[in-house]
Amino acid sequence: MVIIDKTNQRRATGKWYVIRVEPRADSLAARELDQAGYEILFPRVKIASANSTDSAAPLFPGYLFLKCDLEGGERPSFREAPHVSGWVNFGSFVPSVPDETVAELTERVQEINSHGGLWQRFKPGDRVLVSSNKVQTLAEVVEEAKSPESRVRVLLQFMDRLISAQVPWQDLQAVGDASAEVVRIPRRTRGKGRWIGIKSSRTRQTSP
Repeated sequence: MVIIDKTNQRRATGKWYVIRVEPRADSLAARELDQAGYEILFPRVKIASANSTDSAAPLFPGYLFLKCDLEGGERPSFREAPHVSGWVNFGSFVPSVPDETVAELTERVQEINSHGGLWQRFKPGDRVLVSSNKVQTLAEVVEEAKSPESRVRVLLQFMDRLISAQVPWQDLQAVGDASAEVVRIPRRTRGKGRWIGIKSSRTRQTSP
């Protein structure tokens, strides 16, 4: 996340407002406003991917927060920032964002980034499609990944058996009810806690 706040900036009095920027020009607009001396809030979150866990993306693509004193007559023209499209407004009314909301947003973004950023999480019991090395098979999540770098433990279907495996979360895709009708995971027990088709030294027992 980037919060621009330099000593040579224009007076950062007034309130926070939301401005629109041109598509895919968030960073350019933020840089232009920074160079023009405005105080802005440009929240970005880490995006975990198959190639990197350090990339970042705008939390609100196409929008930035800017602090100024509109009520006191300050109304930036944005001539110094050609990638800014204008204010988020309702007719002639430009709503402000409370300072408390900005503070909560800042804290929340910091919390998200400190826990690895945004990445897809799968919960135990989720049906997923595992795609690896051009091979796809249906599986059920047994244990979720604890971080973007860790793996998801699943029970996957292979040759009419369920095999325990640990796979990267990037190789998983959620399966809806329609897909589940096409490829079904067999029942995991025959009753009384006995496993079907799993080679394991662990035996599960339940009371009769």
